[in-house]
This record gives sequence, C-alpha cells and structure tokens, in this order.
Amino acid sequence: MPDKPAIVLVHGFWGGAAHWSKVILELSRRGYADLHAVENPLTSLADDAERTRKMVRQISGSVVLVGHSYGGAVITEMGDLPNVKALVYIAAFAPDAGESPGGISQAKPPQAFPNIAPDSDGYLWIKPDKFRESFCQDLPVEEALVMAITQKAPLGSTFGDNVTAPAWRKKPSWYQISTADRMIAPENQVMMAERMRPQKTLKLDASHASLASRPVEVSDLIEDAAKA
Repeated sequence: MPDKPAIVLVHGFWGGAAHWSKVILELSRRGYADLHAVENPLTSLADDAERTRKMVRQISGSVVLVGHSYGGAVITEMGDLPNVKALVYIAAFAPDAGESPGGISQAKPPQAFPNIAPDSDGYLWIKPDKFRESFCQDLPVEEALVMAITQKAPLGSTFGDNVTAPAWRKKPSWYQISTADRMIAPENQVMMAERMRPQKTLKLDASHASLASRPVEVSDLIEDAAKA
C-alpha cells in the first residue's frame, strides 16, 4: 500500500483541470505522486459526477476528493465510493439532498451575479472584462486575463441540478471558506461548512480562486485530510 492516498482534484464552473496547476505543483513538492485532475464537461451534475466517478474507480487505493466551486457539488454527489476516505471543499458548494448550487445562490446571491450572462446556446459566461473582479481579484492581471479567455462555460441548466444523497453526511470532510469570494457568497460558505461539521475549517481572505491565489494554504488543508 502506498504511504500517501491518491488525490483527485475536481474543478468547478468557468475553469478546467488546469485551475489546479499551483496546487498540483505544491502537492508534488510534498511527495504526493498519485495526483489526478478530472476534466468535467459541465453539462449536468449527473454527467460530471459520472465522469469523476469513473476516474476514482480506476484508482485501487484510498482517495482524497477535492472540489472547488461547483466541483464541491460533484464530490458531494459521487463521493460515497468505498475507496474515498475524505472530502475537501475549496470555496465550494456542498448541497444537501434536494438542493442545487443555483438554489443556494438564489437564497444569498453573490456579488458578481450581474456579471454572468448566457449565450444563445444556453451556456453561462462571466463577462471577460468583469472576470478578474468577479472570480480572481487577488490574482495578477495577466493571470486573470488567461483565466478569462480560457474559461469553460457550464450549461445554465446545471445550476439547477439537485444533489441526491450528499456524501459529506457519510465521509469525513474539510472546508475552506474564501471570505472575499464574489462568486459564492461567503455567508453561504459558512452555512454549508457549519452544517457538515468538518474535521477542520480554514478561512482565507481570498477570492473565489483561492486554489490559485493561496495554493500553499489550500494544499495544507488537503494534506491535513490526506494524513487523517
């Protein structure tokens, strides 16, 4: 058996697996060699959960699942697999049964809601000129520009997909709250963290993109879960 579990990183809306690049490098430096970053289609919660489920089933040993943003809903939906030992939420949705990311957001809308616009095919985009102030105000301008241009838009209907059986009710969980988040209201993050009773809660004065702006602290939390 390996000394360290595999770590599977699950991205959210408006980004892909590469959003984890700094965390991947940090975890690699710490000796975590079995790293995976799933690339989800963002077409429905069922599609994304199944894509992530397939990746986890390819891993023989124990797995720490890490979800950023909407990726938290994905790991909530599929994280009950037997080899999943822990769930880590990074400024993420953690819906309960019958809840959706959209429903949670409508109750307490985030600051950047007006900067999201649908296209004629039903995909939701953050307006490129508003991307940095909405998603990653604590990143350099150049880095934010690349994120804005390479953003991966979800189908709008995905926002309304409900979680069926939340894995955080069965698995040990960790939660990082971004107190300067403009994409998921910090009050919603506090609510979701408190009700799951995580092993550890980490508050960072960070944007929604804490995985990119605070990779060392985010990796600390992931490592805490991996060592538990």
